[in-house]
Amino acid sequence: MKSFKLIVHQSSFSSEDLIINLKDYPGLKEKDIIEIYHPENDYPRLLLQVTKVDAPGRGRDTISVEQSIATTFQLRTFAHVYVNVVNVADVALDSVELTFKDQYLGRSEMWRLKNHLVSTCVYLNKKIEYCGGAVRCQVYEMWSQGDRVACGVITEDTKIVFRSSTSMVYLFIQMSSEMWDFDIHGDLYFEKAVNGFLADLFTKWKKNGSNHEVTIVLFSRTFYKAKTLEEFPQHMKECLQKDYRGRFYEDFYRVAVQNERYEDWSNVLLQLRRLFTDYQKIVLQYHERPNMEIPTAINSTAAQGNFLEVLNMSLNVFEKHYLDRCFDRTGQLSVVITPGVGVFEVDRELTNVTKQRIIDNGVGSDLVCVGEQPLHAVPLLKFHNKDSNLNSIDDYSMPHWINLSFYSTNKKVAYSNFIPRIKLPPRKSQEPLKKMYEDESKGKLIKEDDYMHNSIFDYDAYDAQVFQLPPAHSTCVQRVARTKKTSVAGLEGISRRSPPASSIHHRKMSDPDIHHSLGSDILTSNKHGVSEAGSDATDSPISINRLSPRSSVSNKPVIRTGRALINPFDPSHVTVKLTSNRRRWTHIFPKGPTGVLIQQHHYQARPAGEPASRPDQHRSENNISKENGSTINNNNHSVYQVDGNVMGRKRMISASGALSILGTALSTPSTTNNASLALLWGATGEQEWTPALTTGVDWKSLTIPACLPITTDYFPDKRSLQNDYLVSDYNLLPDDVNADFAKNRAIYKEPLTTMEVFKELVSQRLAQGFQLIVGVNDNEVIESHCPPSRVAPPSCQPAHVAKRYLLSIGRIFHKLTLVGSTITVTRYRPRHPYPPFNIHYRYRFHAPNHDTYEVSWVSFTTEKLENYNWNYMDHYICTRGDTDFALVEVGSQYPLKYWRFRTLLLPLINPATKTILEDESTHCDIYPTPTRQDLDHLTEGFLKMTESYFNKVKRPNKQRVATTCGSSEAALTRRRHSTSNLTRNAQQGGVSSSPFRERVGSTRLPDRPRLRIEAIAAAKTVLERSQSQSGECDDTYDDGVIEPKLKANATLLEVVDRMRHPSLGVGFLQQTVSLPSHTFVSIYAIHWLQANMENMTYEKATSCMERLLRDKMICHASGDTLKRYIVGYYMYHILPQKKEKELTDYVKPLGDLQSFENEWMEVEVLGPRSPLLTSETGAIDISGNSTATDDSGMPAFLCDNIDPNYMHMENDDLPLYKNTHLDIDVNNKSDRIEWGHARYQATFRPDQAFEMCIQWAIASGNIVAELIIGWARKAPSCRLQMVPIPADPLALPFTEKSDPLRGPIYVPLNEEPLLRGKTALFEGFPEDTWLERLFLFQEAIVGRFGFIKCTVESTSHAAGVGDHLYVHVTGNMFILIPTTVKSEQKGLKAKPVNKPLNSSRYPVHEAAPSPHEGYITRHVSGKNKDDYDNSRRMGFLWSWNHMISKKWKWSQTPATGDECFQMRMLRDFKHFCANHEQRLSQFWDQCWEVREKAKGIKCF
Repeated sequence: MKSFKLIVHQSSFSSEDLIINLKDYPGLKEKDIIEIYHPENDYPRLLLQVTKVDAPGRGRDTISVEQSIATTFQLRTFAHVYVNVVNVADVALDSVELTFKDQYLGRSEMWRLKNHLVSTCVYLNKKIEYCGGAVRCQVYEMWSQGDRVACGVITEDTKIVFRSSTSMVYLFIQMSSEMWDFDIHGDLYFEKAVNGFLADLFTKWKKNGSNHEVTIVLFSRTFYKAKTLEEFPQHMKECLQKDYRGRFYEDFYRVAVQNERYEDWSNVLLQLRRLFTDYQKIVLQYHERPNMEIPTAINSTAAQGNFLEVLNMSLNVFEKHYLDRCFDRTGQLSVVITPGVGVFEVDRELTNVTKQRIIDNGVGSDLVCVGEQPLHAVPLLKFHNKDSNLNSIDDYSMPHWINLSFYSTNKKVAYSNFIPRIKLPPRKSQEPLKKMYEDESKGKLIKEDDYMHNSIFDYDAYDAQVFQLPPAHSTCVQRVARTKKTSVAGLEGISRRSPPASSIHHRKMSDPDIHHSLGSDILTSNKHGVSEAGSDATDSPISINRLSPRSSVSNKPVIRTGRALINPFDPSHVTVKLTSNRRRWTHIFPKGPTGVLIQQHHYQARPAGEPASRPDQHRSENNISKENGSTINNNNHSVYQVDGNVMGRKRMISASGALSILGTALSTPSTTNNASLALLWGATGEQEWTPALTTGVDWKSLTIPACLPITTDYFPDKRSLQNDYLVSDYNLLPDDVNADFAKNRAIYKEPLTTMEVFKELVSQRLAQGFQLIVGVNDNEVIESHCPPSRVAPPSCQPAHVAKRYLLSIGRIFHKLTLVGSTITVTRYRPRHPYPPFNIHYRYRFHAPNHDTYEVSWVSFTTEKLENYNWNYMDHYICTRGDTDFALVEVGSQYPLKYWRFRTLLLPLINPATKTILEDESTHCDIYPTPTRQDLDHLTEGFLKMTESYFNKVKRPNKQRVATTCGSSEAALTRRRHSTSNLTRNAQQGGVSSSPFRERVGSTRLPDRPRLRIEAIAAAKTVLERSQSQSGECDDTYDDGVIEPKLKANATLLEVVDRMRHPSLGVGFLQQTVSLPSHTFVSIYAIHWLQANMENMTYEKATSCMERLLRDKMICHASGDTLKRYIVGYYMYHILPQKKEKELTDYVKPLGDLQSFENEWMEVEVLGPRSPLLTSETGAIDISGNSTATDDSGMPAFLCDNIDPNYMHMENDDLPLYKNTHLDIDVNNKSDRIEWGHARYQATFRPDQAFEMCIQWAIASGNIVAELIIGWARKAPSCRLQMVPIPADPLALPFTEKSDPLRGPIYVPLNEEPLLRGKTALFEGFPEDTWLERLFLFQEAIVGRFGFIKCTVESTSHAAGVGDHLYVHVTGNMFILIPTTVKSEQKGLKAKPVNKPLNSSRYPVHEAAPSPHEGYITRHVSGKNKDDYDNSRRMGFLWSWNHMISKKWKWSQTPATGDECFQMRMLRDFKHFCANHEQRLSQFWDQCWEVREKAKGIKCF
């Protein structure tokens, strides 16, 4: 110990926390931990690590500490401090909590960060950065030796808990009948929930700076008094469900807030109060119609409500976290707020599904009760008793996977401090009571003559016997005389409520996690625990025998399941077999002073005057100071045996340091197998329940929810592994695999080393929800052929083993071993896996901006984790994502999980958007049709984006001709010849990667000449017009160097020579690893030819390039000679001719098309698709207008020459997608090699949105985010904006795993005013074009509102359904125009050839009408019509883009993500379609006027 003078420094002076001169402290070395404290202070001592050896000292015996740390630890500047080197073991931390905000932190990053922090020193509020600052977090709390500490050292064994201040939170408010009751203070329970609990919660969020993405849903169940379905009118039948007692019910969900982040939540509280006033009335009277009788509706109680269904709804969203990966939040939390007391009546199968999904997905689930805490243990699930026998037993379960809180207000009642914990039953009138006494069977339990006043019957003995384990194989209770009395009060009270019954049968136990062994082998001193196949005994059920003592006296047989009945009034004595599920979350809890894990919101109420600890019983209390500073004594954790004999109350910590749960001090230690047991009740399984236990609110979990911990400590014992698991293993030799792949690879990438692969395999498993198993006893593991985890002392390990990891998820265990250069993966799968569940559920929900409660449906399924194709994934990792192991969902049976982020490129600036934002009064249908020039700008911007940012290609400076032009004239020339956007001839190559697959367009005969003529004619007119505009064809190009053009009849050789000209040439790309010499871009070559050759037109230029290709003068840059000339961003190169042998610096192409395409993004550029047919002679002029009008500005839907296939061609023209490899970590921030893939549309049309999906498995979320946000920042310089979109834009219930609480808004189109006496809208036109014209009319409307076509590869694309999706130019919303496929056409249509190969995994709808149309019909008529006649209502489906968060709001695009703008658009669109102020009629009339004019012109 030595005394120093303390000074402080700013972080700007030095980034080090501590500056000390080593000469001042002999023997001090780098990495030492020192404590610094004022000798006279009793404040926590500061620990810091010596990081720099040669740190500059400031004067002798002076140390300098960073200012903020000195302030936190109350160290005074210039005062003397003692400095002391400490032993790391003495200051090692048990657990550390880190909080982070506004970022996505994957589980793999958590593990790598943990490894990075080992043997470093942390203190309160220390900021930690990792991956070059891409990951940022802060120390929130630390625990060491049972106490909270202010600083300490992280060791290998420290548990690190990550807590996110930006999670996805679902708040479900159960609007059961109790919400309208009053609590003891006279408040409605709803007021207690909203004004009390939610108001407090939001205040805490604000104080903590939490920024959660929140969805708030009010939900309830309505029962109908009816015996048969016939009693219901037709419109009610489609959503009715029937429960196990034959009661009809419907579930209602009212989404109040959807995916919102607010700074201030007070307005939401206001909104909830408004919803409350009408909620019950609307829901109960929802189906009432005039002059129609419907069965009486009643709101259910909390216990009978749809509690588990609600949790599963949020799980359907949470399960897809990897599909819509948001980069500014981590963590998922479901909170159910109920006015009940934590008891729910549930279906056993649904309980199993919910439990398995919650545990497997690692989702936090909190239950907050605003009712009073009952005197028995909760949460308590009572299984539906499907037996109707009076003597059948009710089965209960205590879920450990729900974190329970009880909210109570701090109100004081003037006259008393007493808080009742039981609600009084409502007062009944006298009449029913009399009736009850008269009716003997319902009345007293025992007839008078059976009842003896001083009965020798021992009620306590009877109770004790009920809760005792039955002897093996007995199903009939024998009366056992017991002397010990354990009073169990109020039991029959609970059980009597169950319905009377008639049939007797044993219910099967469908939950393998529920323990059902016969005989007393849960734990007696001569048995080794229970090791029964598949008995993953987590929630041992509790059964209450519904018997009056009388029936026992009269010796009637009792139906018993072969299990111990467990008493919810005294569950603390009951232990169950430990499982991995039971221990999945335990590492988020700190260890209390007694060495057991504690939950800090459970505390023990102690009678006044009782001492804090009673040494005679080895009790020790946990003093944890709560926020208000009062001391709360945490309960003791004594251990009991099942039969109630107190065996001993000491805890044993086993030698290996692993937590031995409930180790009881038995006289014969050899028989204790107690490390494998846990208490039945509670999240930790180690905290004992007593009636005096008071449960508060777990504010920490609700404010900064914990992420699923990356470590756990359960591994099955030897016997269980042999009996209950199937073992399989495979070896990976990364060096050998990569040697093979390197030979075949055209582009050499540094392969991962064996060690990197090994770490990556662990990383990937963690990312997919596995946990590392730590603290397993080494000898045990080696014996049972399972490796010790890496924390084991090396002496126990065989010498040759380099590294071993154990991981688990559910009942699946993986062991990864690295020996030398071989990695062995051993997989343990359960011999008897859970049966797959698929529960179908119908409900009604009302989303924001909707008008009604719509019917929807959803499936709750459990994932078969044992089927995951790990072997494939491991090879994908090993080969660095080689194309042989493409990241696809391999078949539907074994889907791979990988992360996806979908984006659209949209035009950047639209003056109309600006006008709408600036002028409140303007209508929103003011978007002009884009001009040809606008479209050219977009194409140009897209090409620049592809070249500079996606492909990151460079051009030598002197050759920047193609992208930037020197003089203004040159720019003009460039613009003038930019006819690239025209549809190219149909004969030209397809976009597919295989040379064999034809474009579908070319297999349809009528299209072939049409496309060709359209392209040529359009190009010609544009060219001629642009020449006449610019005066004359001036010959300036490339900074005004004037050079004679090539003659029109120049030979191909001359063309090639000119292309190579250093200053006038076509402009080559810089040669790189995979690009050959003289590489140019196909579309720029066309522009160049038009500028450098006399009277060269677009089609001549294209055919000239095709001739060059045919004559082997140019070739695709991959070296593939079969690749045809495709106009767009496609790369070709000039081949050296035979006589040019002297070209020494020529770099050959790869010669491998697949590798080339995996490296470069190539996109074909097409022109807008026209809905009009053209006569072969007249050239079309589509200059100043978009596709929706013809040459005279006549709207397409009124033209005579419309293309009958335009509406359905979208299906055949589904763009093919291409994949390419993506370097993710462009700034080299990561500590590992990272990569991903881009899946993008193969064709770009300037009038449509362009989709690109980024996919990754081996990359850090924050680094992927930096790459994508980087692109989005650069897009505006290319006149584009990049916005994220959801995987399922419309969230219709037809798509698998769609969001059950989201749905599109139906906007009807009011055609009545347009008919004006006609029977059909387009009367006078050929009838077979009516549907087509209606569609074009709808398309014209959405165009006026600024929507452009977007063909996304979405789950809603089903074969034969030609639904058209549009996105707003701001990216804020989508519109879908549902269209009917003509049935006769549907029969003829062949299956489109160029649909994405994996589209088969989407549900295929056979019916001719689209499912969305069915959705609309249901909206309108309230029932599903079978006949889709033309009189059906027309309309649009509108949905919001919920992926746009704050990160995506740029100054250049103020409307994106602007809520007011979005609401205005929807309101105005609804008004327009409903013909408010005659707007729809006016639009219709204008269109007809244009037609009349055009007809008039043609007549003359």
